[in-house]
Amino acid sequence: MPEQKIRFEDGASYERMMGTWSRLAGSEFLDWLRPQPGLRWIDVGCGNGAFTELLIERCSPTEVQGLDPAGAQLAFARARPGARMAEFHQGDAMALPFPAKRFDAAVMALAIFYVPEPGTGVAEMARVVAPSGTVAAYVWDTTNGGSPVAPIQTRLREMGFATPAPPSLSASRMEALLDLWHGAGLHEIQTREIVVTRTFMDFDDFWTTTLTMPNISPVVAAMTPAHVRQLRATVQQHLPAGGDGRISYSARANAIMGRVAG
Repeated sequence: MPEQKIRFEDGASYERMMGTWSRLAGSEFLDWLRPQPGLRWIDVGCGNGAFTELLIERCSPTEVQGLDPAGAQLAFARARPGARMAEFHQGDAMALPFPAKRFDAAVMALAIFYVPEPGTGVAEMARVVAPSGTVAAYVWDTTNGGSPVAPIQTRLREMGFATPAPPSLSASRMEALLDLWHGAGLHEIQTREIVVTRTFMDFDDFWTTTLTMPNISPVVAAMTPAHVRQLRATVQQHLPAGGDGRISYSARANAIMGRVAG
């Protein structure tokens, strides 16, 4: 079977599923960072702008530049009312189109394991941040079952169906993040585990929302109807509803921050 790649081609679908999860984790992340207002930010791997909008709302920046390789995601980001002050660029996290020491803070939200060479990506963030500035990221702890899609992804694997993985999946591990931040010469490094819980109206809401994810939808679409029914029944068995029919479960992310040498 040819290798499957995760393609982010629908900003609205991404918003329905991961945009909500991103804001839940992003709020905890920003509470932990406690940035000063008035900073110049770059949001690397900004996707459809879910975290960018939260950053603007919560941190009163003077400037925000967002960068992502996916044009469809950027189109959605540019249409966000709360992100109008940001400028969005299509580009590569491993070659940021900005001069050295341009920003006060660089952040990568849920994106580092999509960077083919994450060490180069972190080095680039450090390069464009001024001395004493912050370089930070948070990413789903996917290798340890922390992803929001884990309830379906785990059952798919048990049934023998492989789901596409990010090119640098191991970068989601806390030990790997520490190595990356130390390797980029960053100082005062701190880490934190972030756990957030989301509630869906019922199982159908959870099911249809999660199936929009590009690492799940093509796999399920290629399955036979019988296998889809089996998958759905198994997932529902392992993710029971509460007395009101709602579905609640948690996802876990690893977060890291460090400072550029001054």
